[in-house]
Amino acid sequence: MSARILYGKDFAAQIKESARVEIESLKNKFGVTPGLAVVIVGENPASQVYVRNKHKTCVELGINSTVVAMPETSTKEDLLAKIDELNADKNVNGILVQLPLPAEIKAHSEEILNRIDPLKDVDGFHPVNVGKLVTGSPALVPCTPAGCIEMLDLAGIKIDGKRAVIIGRSNIVGKPMLHLLMARHATVTVCHSHTKNLADVTREAEILVAAMGRPKFVTADMIREGAVVIDVGINRIAPKKLVGDVDFDAAVEIAGAITPVPGGVGLLTVAMLMKNVVTATKLQLKIS
Repeated sequence: MSARILYGKDFAAQIKESARVEIESLKNKFGVTPGLAVVIVGENPASQVYVRNKHKTCVELGINSTVVAMPETSTKEDLLAKIDELNADKNVNGILVQLPLPAEIKAHSEEILNRIDPLKDVDGFHPVNVGKLVTGSPALVPCTPAGCIEMLDLAGIKIDGKRAVIIGRSNIVGKPMLHLLMARHATVTVCHSHTKNLADVTREAEILVAAMGRPKFVTADMIREGAVVIDVGINRIAPKKLVGDVDFDAAVEIAGAITPVPGGVGLLTVAMLMKNVVTATKLQLKIS
């Protein structure tokens, strides 16, 4: 057998179109144009590419986009003051600080991210939003795991009652993925570097999420036949060669459905960011 390939481009297009319709509705019904401010500190080339991509997608969908470029020499106090200014700006509905921060202030990343108003925290990293996710309250959720759930829905893949296994327990993917899958009535196991007999656990998964950042770590013998495999990993193994956390060529013969790398989950993240800007706007306007 050969798996169904879940191409991110197809699902990202559907997510963006859904966001575009909601943006038009906000403009027409409430006279509100959602606004996103992305703060970038320094000249990191990869970060500049990501920020340009976010700005381009905002323009495409009709979101007001502001890129706040701050010099490499900016202090923690400079950045906190800028966030306070954006928190107070009624025209800014979403705030995102592009990571990584320069070495001089990187140690303060948590304090800086926590300064963002939880209602404008479109990355979904603020402790208030994390707490709401855990308790099942409406919240802004990290874009990558939220995108994975959206993809499963759009692909017509049932979550309710399924046995799901997540490899990786990061705050950005693994932990939020746990709560999102549980909220959809999956039975979820989270594995990590201390898990014993890992392959025995992963072979039980009907939905397997790989998010540990180790190239081709998940081999065919770790996958249950017919499982849905979501590969969140993006690992650069050569200047122009990206691979996931799953050995794709082997896994595609075992899985029932699988996301490729590149071209899979990564494309969903920016699309879900746009959806989060819409959600943030609605939360601020107190509309459903």
